[in-house]
Amino acid sequence: MKIAVLGTGMVGQAVAGGLTRVGHQVVIGTRDPQATLARTDTDGMGNPPFSAWHAEHGDVELATYADAASGADLVVLAGNGFAALDMVTAAGADNLAGKVLVDISNPLDFSAGFPPSLFVKDTDSLGEQIQRAFPDVRVVKSLNTLTAPLMVDPRLLGESTTVFVSGDDADAKATVTDLLTSLGHDDVIDLGGIETARGTEMLLPLWLRTMGALGTGMFNVKVVR
Repeated sequence: MKIAVLGTGMVGQAVAGGLTRVGHQVVIGTRDPQATLARTDTDGMGNPPFSAWHAEHGDVELATYADAASGADLVVLAGNGFAALDMVTAAGADNLAGKVLVDISNPLDFSAGFPPSLFVKDTDSLGEQIQRAFPDVRVVKSLNTLTAPLMVDPRLLGESTTVFVSGDDADAKATVTDLLTSLGHDDVIDLGGIETARGTEMLLPLWLRTMGALGTGMFNVKVVR
């Protein structure tokens, strides 16, 4: 497929690289491609600028959000949760209409420090907010319960683990499940409608504290049944 990945950070880079590895044509979307490539500073976690990654992944095109989305068969939202709605808006409702949007963002609020809280929870979710704002887009929440490298290569853990999909469109969820399987995920649970994204988003407080206890994000849950 032609896949647009919206977001140039660590998650967007990992997802774009993984999707390219399994044979997809990938374009990364950003607000201003020239400004993105011109940055030379590291991010808040000390990761090198996007230009360093892009220099090693010349087969991945960089474009505006709108241009990336317009030519894509499927779109992955891989940005900061606070910016998620703005990013989808910039991609353009017309460019996204009828397409599958895989939302892997989380509503993390770092305003009070670490660990973050959630700026939406319990009675709503970021996935639902995106679906309401863009009713013609087929939103599927998935992969938001994993650290970036495991999203695209779960075999790094050496054993089977579980990922989830949430969404209102059965065909969209089937498409995403096939994509997940191609990346190596062998246990995908369909939780139901997009409202079930509340559950996976609310896993993040537990995930973050587990990361703190283990000293690494290289882990995942397994639903044993």
